[in-house]
Amino acid sequence: MASSQREAENSPARLGPLKREESWQRLGEDKFDLVVIGGGVVGAGTALDAATRGLRVALVEARDLASGTSSRSSKLFHGGLRYLEQLEFGLVREALRERELMLTTIAPHLVKPVSFLYPLTHRVWERPYTAAGLLMYDTMGGARSVPGQKHLSRAGALRMVPALKRSALIGGIRYYDAQADDARHTMTVARTAAHYGAVVRTSTQVVGFLREADRISGVRVRDVEDGRETEIHASAVVNCTGVWTDELQRLSGGRGRFRVRASKGVHIVVPRDRIVSESGMILRTEKSVLFVIPWRNHWIVGTTDTDWNLDLAHPAATKHDIDYLLEHVNTVLATPLTHDDIEGVYAGLRPLLAGESEETSKLSREHAVARVAPGLVAIAGGKYTTYRVMAADAVDAAAVDLPGRPQSSITDKVPLLGADGYHALVNQADHLASEHGLHPYRVRHLLDRYGSMVHEVLALGEGRPELLKPLEHAPDYLGVEVVYAASHEGALHLEDVLARRTRISIEYAHRGVDCAAQVAALVGEVLGWSKDEENREVEVYKARVDAERESQSQPSDEAADALRSAAPEARSGIIEPVS
Repeated sequence: MASSQREAENSPARLGPLKREESWQRLGEDKFDLVVIGGGVVGAGTALDAATRGLRVALVEARDLASGTSSRSSKLFHGGLRYLEQLEFGLVREALRERELMLTTIAPHLVKPVSFLYPLTHRVWERPYTAAGLLMYDTMGGARSVPGQKHLSRAGALRMVPALKRSALIGGIRYYDAQADDARHTMTVARTAAHYGAVVRTSTQVVGFLREADRISGVRVRDVEDGRETEIHASAVVNCTGVWTDELQRLSGGRGRFRVRASKGVHIVVPRDRIVSESGMILRTEKSVLFVIPWRNHWIVGTTDTDWNLDLAHPAATKHDIDYLLEHVNTVLATPLTHDDIEGVYAGLRPLLAGESEETSKLSREHAVARVAPGLVAIAGGKYTTYRVMAADAVDAAAVDLPGRPQSSITDKVPLLGADGYHALVNQADHLASEHGLHPYRVRHLLDRYGSMVHEVLALGEGRPELLKPLEHAPDYLGVEVVYAASHEGALHLEDVLARRTRISIEYAHRGVDCAAQVAALVGEVLGWSKDEENREVEVYKARVDAERESQSQPSDEAADALRSAAPEARSGIIEPVS
């Protein structure tokens, strides 16, 4: 093997099959400062924060990176405009600062500005009232990297969004927020943590806690792929498991300082041509707000906000949820959306800090961090946008259990992998495209997914020109992207690639079924699957899609959950619940 190939194989940020085995050995042999449980954005962010402070850190995730809430959000980095009405100024200011950092320093390749029209429906008072709120939004930091608000007459708003009924508004205000592919962003945060020395391992479930006298001294983990177990010794453990926080707390044998309640949010995905518009929209509902968000060649419409007490791993959308979204968006659309227009549906769970109110929309989006026992810190609540602040708070809380005093957080100055050199590569996209025989549009699409790591991706096509061709039934993606997902991005199952490394599962009406065999064959090359294993991956994925489709025709959460949770797990060795 050439030295450059050897270096690439040994790159700390390459989460491939060889790295996986090496990581297992390190988990059992090394002594860590910090073990982080949970591979969502807060867990990945905590591992990155700790690693860049010079701490020895391990991150373990029972399923896949971003397999829970962090792949099922509204895909926005936003200040939380509606939180201004709830007078949560601190939360808005903090979120806007984070949005600014993402757009300029941390992840300009992944996080992009996106415009929204706020349709006005009341004369006299609504425009000045909304304008005042947006002015606060802008002056708190909202208009540094994105344009400020722009006021529009009814005619101007309808020119921007011809899809609206004329009767649905009397005018409008356009403002900007930012958006990202949440699963890709979370995975990149985790790979960046690995780049700075963190041991990152998925399909690695915590099944017990280690103790020395009265303190937590590590965790016992199980490889859910092959059943092996080992002990990870650490000075402190951080529970970043979101809606599983209480379950992990019970496993540790202690009582939590706060409770976490799961709120289900459902989104639908429809083709871009079904809503003729140059801008996204934010619409008021009786309980909250509804977003219509541009997403490549699609629109994402969401979200719902309802209590959920069933399967935490696979929240199910019901017909009632989908009807709610269609009913509310259709109140303003000249050409209504129907069930036949829907390409994808996804449901996620928000980990809310439980309060006295029974209404989940009133529960706090603020985060809480607590040292729940000597050596054990838990963090929950918050919102995707403020993950970096949450991570820093979690490491600060764990500092009391660490040997020596850790350095201060520096992640506000640490670009994610792919950010350095991104802007120059955008300017060189035409040259890069001709070098690899691709359309410049395709290269720009790749740059917005991989940034300057695009060279690693395209290198996999050297000598294999067929990998630089689009997937047969998912032409937005190239074969090299599938291979790269397994060789560099830690994908272990077909579902990981179709649902998170790409978004095929929500962007195509077939939901990934039509390209499952082709993708499984490419992943299987990297991971060494037999033909039987390939077939099993395809069958399990198809069963998941069938279960989701069926659940989405059910009238109640209970009926939908029964169908969805009966589908086989890609990670069949997972223990749930852990006891």
